[in-house]
Amino acid sequence: MVGLLGGAEVLRHRLNNRLDVHELLLQGLPGQAVSHLVGSLMVLKRTASLERAVGMSLRTFQRRKYAPAEPLNQEQSGRAWKFAEILAKATEVFGSQEEAEQWLERPAIGLDQWRPIDLLATPAGVELVEDLLKRLEYGVYI
Repeated sequence: MVGLLGGAEVLRHRLNNRLDVHELLLQGLPGQAVSHLVGSLMVLKRTASLERAVGMSLRTFQRRKYAPAEPLNQEQSGRAWKFAEILAKATEVFGSQEEAEQWLERPAIGLDQWRPIDLLATPAGVELVEDLLKRLEYGVYI
């Protein structure tokens, strides 16, 4: 999962446990981490849904290209981290990142035909997507 954000090289923090992650997110992920995340996407494009999922508009993302070392704010850091976690979990469940990204963009029966990517804009939506991924992992679709 950390690899989606550029790994230790970009994050420059040792992440041994969730408290280490908490501290990193409080300080703010390096802007380069979200650039790495978006750059590693295979299917998902920079759309309004992706912008809401990672908490950053296209304009803000473009500005960050010129200041990659500047940290993200706490909200952007948390949203980018959570998106990377969900993408990593979906990749594990579906077997490839490409399949995971396609799943994020398709309406899901288990989400009342909402696209998972559209639900990532709120904490409640994130919980719904995480719950569905757990159910899919264990073969419980509805």
